[in-house]
Amino acid sequence: MRGEPDFLQNLRDEMGDGRQWLDRAIVIAYAVLAGLAVVGFTLLADAAFGGYQALRGALWWAPLVWTPALTALIVWATRRWAPGAAGSGVPQVLTALAPETPMAARPRFVSLRLSLAKIAAVAGGLLAGLSIGRQGPSVQVAAGVMLHAKRWLSPRTDISTRELLVAGGAAGIAAAFNTPLGGIVFAIEELSRRLQERSSGLMLAAIVVSGLVAVSAFGNLSYFGRVRADGVSWWALMGPGLLVALAAGLLGGLLSRLMLASFTGLPDRFCAYRRKRPVAFAAVCGFVVAVIAVLTDGQMVGVGHQHTQALLNTPAQAHHTPLLFTGLKLIASWLSSWAGVPGGLFGPSLSIGAGLGADVARLLESPHGPALIALGMCGFLAAVTQTPITAMIIVMEMTDGHSMVLSLMACALMASLVARMISRPLYSTMSILMMRSLREPPLGDAPADSRSAPLDARSGSAPR
Repeated sequence: MRGEPDFLQNLRDEMGDGRQWLDRAIVIAYAVLAGLAVVGFTLLADAAFGGYQALRGALWWAPLVWTPALTALIVWATRRWAPGAAGSGVPQVLTALAPETPMAARPRFVSLRLSLAKIAAVAGGLLAGLSIGRQGPSVQVAAGVMLHAKRWLSPRTDISTRELLVAGGAAGIAAAFNTPLGGIVFAIEELSRRLQERSSGLMLAAIVVSGLVAVSAFGNLSYFGRVRADGVSWWALMGPGLLVALAAGLLGGLLSRLMLASFTGLPDRFCAYRRKRPVAFAAVCGFVVAVIAVLTDGQMVGVGHQHTQALLNTPAQAHHTPLLFTGLKLIASWLSSWAGVPGGLFGPSLSIGAGLGADVARLLESPHGPALIALGMCGFLAAVTQTPITAMIIVMEMTDGHSMVLSLMACALMASLVARMISRPLYSTMSILMMRSLREPPLGDAPADSRSAPLDARSGSAPR
């Protein structure tokens, strides 16, 4: 049995190693840089979508030309110069974290160069008017910044590459959603379940610092305001809330399955055309999204936060047409991702879930619309990502919904359970496909997802 810790000796060990403290300072400095990178990314993305809105407002027909042309250009440029920047960004970080991924191959998925390319490509997608998010890409952006710190650390440091990737990815979530606690939970639930004991506190500090950078930039405010649910009882939400959870699980699982079916390359004419002419296919997807945008006055494109805020702040949801927004937003998000433009699903998922909650509230004539909208956001995000605790924490922090903690958790768990019956976990399955590509010779400018072999329908792993 070991004796009690020697306080003085431990203090001398901690304070006497100057290089150790320098390494810690480097990590914290890079955490600040990661937070600043996400803040800059957020401002650029918002400005890009504002540019699209201005163009659409000046010429209603402009998206029919602008969106497919810019979509094709982004896909061509990404495939040619930064194939590792394609997709959401979360699967790339998971692939870089996988023990099977060789150290030499990690820059294909996470690096400072890919972070810059990701920022430019996602901003371009929002300028094109696609239905994509910036939160998932922020994971890859911040991870690339944090990974760059490795070159300045001491060779004998206890801080591993894996820990930098976990801290960077989680910092991206913390800064993108302005929710430091959400970043920590995301690190535990999705990115990693094991950190080195000696440096876990430093990594958590890096996540919190990155989140605080966003809080300093945008204010310590809930993104969507506060959900007024103080007087809502469990019994009042029981029936409608259960319906929201089931619907969110079904639709979220469907979207996840559609995404996997699209990117695994099924033997149908659409996937065959995408493999043969990816740039032209991207233009077609962009045109369909542009048609949806023109018919709906631009409500179905972009991240969708403005529509979500309007739903939460308008109790009657008078401007919301049941089922129309939810269905078209889901289609636009799927096509935007299938086109091959870098972009995430976190933001659109929150928007689709908000629409779903508003649908249930409107169809059942429930007086608790904002509460059901928050449940829909939480349930749909949990269903798509299959990370229920992360979804609950993010929605709780973004809506100041602390009075709904138990309801949000129950909805997230049920929606995630239903989604698992329909689809395999989206991000981990796409990571399997990317690891499959490591065993194949490079094909020039083809991105990782287009080179991946189809998944085995039973095992969920790539055939050997």
